[in-house]
Amino acid sequence: MHGTDGEIARRYKEHTGRKYTYILSGIVLLLVMTIISISVGPVDIPPLEVIQTLTGHSVSVRWDNIIWNIRLPQVLTAIVAGAGLSIAGVVMQSILRNPLGSPFTLGISNAAAFGAAFSVMVLGTGATHSQVGDAVTISNPYTTTAVAFVFALLVTVIILAFSRIRRNTPEVMILVGVAMGSLFTAGTMFLQYFADDVQLASMVFWTFGDASRASWEELALITAIVVASIIYFTLNRWKYNAIDAGDETAKGLGVNVEQVRLRGMMCASLVTAIIVSFLGVIGFVGLICPHMARRMIGDDHRFLITGSLIIGALLLLCADTAARVMMEPYQLPVAVLTSFLGAPTFIYLILGGRRI
Repeated sequence: MHGTDGEIARRYKEHTGRKYTYILSGIVLLLVMTIISISVGPVDIPPLEVIQTLTGHSVSVRWDNIIWNIRLPQVLTAIVAGAGLSIAGVVMQSILRNPLGSPFTLGISNAAAFGAAFSVMVLGTGATHSQVGDAVTISNPYTTTAVAFVFALLVTVIILAFSRIRRNTPEVMILVGVAMGSLFTAGTMFLQYFADDVQLASMVFWTFGDASRASWEELALITAIVVASIIYFTLNRWKYNAIDAGDETAKGLGVNVEQVRLRGMMCASLVTAIIVSFLGVIGFVGLICPHMARRMIGDDHRFLITGSLIIGALLLLCADTAARVMMEPYQLPVAVLTSFLGAPTFIYLILGGRRI
């Protein structure tokens, strides 16, 4: 009996050890990719000089300006936004018990985009410009984020209401999300119809998700919300594991399922709203990355939350880097690449690949 117990303990250590190895490898790869991403662009900077600049050993004033004022904010924004969207997706999939759940497929991103557009164009919280790369400058980020959050929360409440209908299926919830996304996309188009030429061009460009728009101040605000959500989700990781086993099982273990579900969706909606209000709509990151993490480290949220945010950060950083260099000197919005990657994955999941 003791030998059997020892064998089980050994296998468990090996099992968890592999998960830690995946996570640590992801962190190392993310650090390496960060240096590479900062070094490439219209002006290539040697990786060694990037490291020297970041560690306080200035090589040249030119490198300092490019790295600290242009490259580093964009790279960090891609990392934080990717982590935020991915962790929002993994929590939505868990608490709704829906493998197709994500801020994009459930229409939350579109609702937040409409809220941000409404705030910018109607409430006057943003200044519009015609220069490429500076289409919309958010002059009141708190109001814009609050309005975006209200509309994202509205869709969240609708999704939760449908989730309580008897015999509902994941497909029904996705259809509800598609309907909500279409509704708020139409609302955004309605605003654009009454805009002048400069506003229209600005709003169309703004809806393309792009990590290059955030300044250091906006990055700090996004990071604060994402970090707070990560802490909250991590503290509730055992409850998400219980919900994965079924609502009745979770209730038997003392979990207030309705409360956990509502608070989790509200927190995920806030993360989505803050990212969309500054960067635009970046689709499919919250759908793809949780599934990639599950295939490598399993469904245990003790590891899945960390693994998902690392993969999300890495995926969006790689996509942003590719978008920056593939059409030099112009920069392709990162949302274009994530949509090209996400659409086939979404079709695969629908057509039978949902068993994870």
